[in-house]
Order: sequence, then structure tokens, then C-alpha cells
Amino acid sequence: MGRGDQRTKRGKIGRGTSGKTRPNPKQKKKAKTAKKAAKSAEGA
Repeated sequence: MGRGDQRTKRGKIGRGTSGKTRPNPKQKKKAKTAKKAAKSAEGA
């Protein structure tokens, strides 16, 4: 386990990817704002 392991945080950093082990904060914000927009559209 280390740089080559895709499931570890170190491996994600080495590959430059994100996922469940190393989530991307930008994607979280988009998901939250999309949910809020959907709720406000339903209520209006």
C-alpha cells in the first residue's frame, strides 16, 4: 500500500484523482446547491 494503491489517500494523491477516499470539495458544493435549487423549485 502506498503510491500505487488506488484505494489509499496517498495513492489518490499520486494519481491526481479523487473519490470516496479523497473527496473533491468542489463536487460536494455543486451537489448541495443542486439539491437546494431542486427544493426551491418544488416549493414555488
